[in-house]
Amino acid sequence: MGFAASVIARVDVSTQTMTVYHHGEAIHTWPVSTARPGKWTPRGSYSAKWLSKHHKSSLYNNAPMPYSIFFRGNFAVHGTNQVDRLGSPASAGCIRLHTDNAAKLFRMAQEAGLKNTKIVIEN
Repeated sequence: MGFAASVIARVDVSTQTMTVYHHGEAIHTWPVSTARPGKWTPRGSYSAKWLSKHHKSSLYNNAPMPYSIFFRGNFAVHGTNQVDRLGSPASAGCIRLHTDNAAKLFRMAQEAGLKNTKIVIEN
């Protein structure tokens, strides 16, 4: 993989899925929602920058963003209550997960540490 990170969340925008690797082993594959038409999800490899367990969006009417893992500016991986939209593009650019899955990833990031947690976003 080319990373020393112990936790890697690899997002495939084309399939709207995230595969989570722990010490190089794929342990979870989950449906996600990335940017809806007219919005944008950044591509690339990022280290986790900061965590916010009970985050509310400062840009979108205090929308709940539970278990946020911020990786680039205002972009985060986070839970959503719009679980019926998972598996298709629906967000303003963040990567949305089922809240139960976001909580699992959040705990993994806490245990591994920010510098050992990578978010990789590809087409």
